[in-house]
Amino acid sequence: MASTSNLDSPSAHTADTHDVIRVRGARENNLSDVSLDIPKRRLTVFTGISGSGKSSLVFGTIAAESQRMINETYSAFLQGFMPSLARPDVDVLEGLTTAIIVDQERMGSNARSTVGTATDANAMLRIVFSRLGQPHVGSPQAFSFNVASISGAGAVTFEKAGVTTKERREFSITGGMCSTCEGRGTVNDIDLTQLYDDSKSLAEGALTIPNYTADGWMVRIFTESGFLDPDKPIKNYTKTELHDFLYKEPVKVKMQSINMTYEGLIPKIQKSMLSKDREAMQPHIRAFVDRAVTFTACADCGGTRLNDGARASKIAGINIAEACTMQISDLAEWVRGLKEPSVAPLLDALQQTLDSFVEIGLGYLSLDRPAGTLSGGEAQRTKMIRHLSSSLTDITYVFDEPTIGLHPHDIQRMNELLFRLRDKGNTVLVVEHKPETISIADHIVDLGPAAGTEGGQICFEGSFEELRQSDTVTGHHIDDRVSVKDEVRSPTAVMEVRGADTHNLKNVDVDIPLGTLVVVTGVAGSGKSSLIHGSVVPRDGVVSVDQAAIKGSRRSNPATYTGLLEPIRKAFAKANGVKPALFSANSEGACPNCNGAGVIYTDLGVMATVATPCEVCEGKRFMASVLEYKLGGRDISEVLGMSVAEAETFFGEGEARTPAAHAILDRLVDVGLGYLRLGQPLPTLSGGERQRLKLATQMADKGDIYVLDEPTTGLHLADVERLLGLLDRLVDSGKSVIVVEHHQAVMAHADWIIDLGPGAGHGGGSIVFEGTPADLVAAQSTLTGQHLAAYVARLS
Repeated sequence: MASTSNLDSPSAHTADTHDVIRVRGARENNLSDVSLDIPKRRLTVFTGISGSGKSSLVFGTIAAESQRMINETYSAFLQGFMPSLARPDVDVLEGLTTAIIVDQERMGSNARSTVGTATDANAMLRIVFSRLGQPHVGSPQAFSFNVASISGAGAVTFEKAGVTTKERREFSITGGMCSTCEGRGTVNDIDLTQLYDDSKSLAEGALTIPNYTADGWMVRIFTESGFLDPDKPIKNYTKTELHDFLYKEPVKVKMQSINMTYEGLIPKIQKSMLSKDREAMQPHIRAFVDRAVTFTACADCGGTRLNDGARASKIAGINIAEACTMQISDLAEWVRGLKEPSVAPLLDALQQTLDSFVEIGLGYLSLDRPAGTLSGGEAQRTKMIRHLSSSLTDITYVFDEPTIGLHPHDIQRMNELLFRLRDKGNTVLVVEHKPETISIADHIVDLGPAAGTEGGQICFEGSFEELRQSDTVTGHHIDDRVSVKDEVRSPTAVMEVRGADTHNLKNVDVDIPLGTLVVVTGVAGSGKSSLIHGSVVPRDGVVSVDQAAIKGSRRSNPATYTGLLEPIRKAFAKANGVKPALFSANSEGACPNCNGAGVIYTDLGVMATVATPCEVCEGKRFMASVLEYKLGGRDISEVLGMSVAEAETFFGEGEARTPAAHAILDRLVDVGLGYLRLGQPLPTLSGGERQRLKLATQMADKGDIYVLDEPTTGLHLADVERLLGLLDRLVDSGKSVIVVEHHQAVMAHADWIIDLGPGAGHGGGSIVFEGTPADLVAAQSTLTGQHLAAYVARLS
């Protein structure tokens, strides 16, 4: 008979020996055969300069393999509905546990997605109102702005006991959607003059909508449908033709033996463009929508998205629309006051979710806040909420810079949350740059020594005190402090802001000095973004660099995104007497075998798609005949393989000298991206690299005032010094720079500080300090002043 194990035995159980995550031979992206042991049930912080390989190790290797192995436990049928994940390039991964990734990716930007719908708080609140609301209007669907009220009747034929029976049946669904705005809260009015030039015909290019070219499919469906005369000016259309052109209901038509759906221009635009959240649109589409469409709050529902029935039902004098517009900290108190035993478990769960918002520092939000308007830091903390009360243990939580968007005052709260997750018996992996969070780690892994191909190595493992003494870039800079300026720049003018009342701002009046470096700060939710994006960015001459993610497929790279490839193609074409299109891997010069991708993708169904280098072009993406054309002794594939720094020298002198290309490369070097390859796919760039790429691109925009929204996001301490130099150069060249920022180094380096607060939400929205950093440190009258004073004091 087999004996049972003695749990009190002093000898270690075999199961207890798996106390580390073993990584051997990791080569994902730029990792150089990395091997390390990561302790389980501990807080491990990964640091290193931007592009050193932190995300490749933590997200691209450890978390990716954990998710892939979990997916493989499902049946092949279910895996067919899941994204297929390739195995990371690593020799050995042992000791993995289930990974939960809490990253910086923005939440879904669907126009119907709100903070409440994204966190299930709305779902619970709808059930509460369906049970307790008076008058009773129906099930939880009756309080949902995504469910329309519909009804119908008809004959139903069915067989019962061998007898065919026909009965009349009726059905009805009571939803909460406002029928006028279809649950969006806004209605739009389209300016037809911005859609087309009525003096032209469709064949002459009358449509002025992005992507609607005269010879493209979007226009051909109009010209070849048979409903319209393609050569007739729009102003000469009959009433019927104009209706068919603008408003015709969807109908099937045959074009070149292909069945297509024809519908009017207005519903086509509404479905393809206006159904999306504005923040999720590409820049040129957003510019068109801003120009052609006016959005106003729905008059029938008052912007609440809900119909009369949903708004009529109340609990303690409050309807669900009013509850969703409350600040979450206030809503939590309201729910706490509902004492109803019949729904006690539901109220407890809702209370716990709302309290988690407050605990994590997001109590200033409201449940009706559109999810697409959340910053990267707010989105990440919102995702954390569902994990705070989880009873699961031995989970690996993976965080990507959880302190993004947090004031120094709020970072301590975030640290405590990381401790809570660890102390429940979980492994917590954090990619981070802030010393305040690095210092609390049980174990630190520093990658480097540089970025790109010069990184991808483990430079240090150990404790925070050992890191301070180490001979690494992070160790050298961990105690860096920027001193407050003795002398600040004098303003050349001021920008007056009067009566600003966007969101939680309380009729703010402020003069923003121009010709200087101005930092706008304050705790998260104090009104910084509302002030700058609501009252400064819309003005003429203002160039805004926000946190919105840059968009691009695996065919996109720094050369295409920045517009650098255009002058390079023209330079190659001029030097060789051929067309510029030959030097584009997305056009005539593309390898016909791989269509310019450089790799062949083989779909294996539920298994990961296999990518193999193209045998014809050997991964170079271009036809062999194109590679015979040279510029400065290099072909186009060799140029795209250059680093930014190498290309800057190449296009700055000699036969390949191209001033237009050199100017763009110069800006990329200025923002610290000299190590990037010109042809490196955008999806492989880190968050910090993408933001600096956007900054370099928008520095070319013509404007006298630059607004930067947290430019230190994703920056290592060593890179912050470079950023401060860039900001100084911008100001010294005659520009005005306004930075929304929490980083004390940027605050200390400013010429002028505007501090908002004193708290978040309706506890903020006021100017609590205006003046120089030295005055703020001396006064210590605000939370920012106290933290900046402590930061500067560490210099001595």
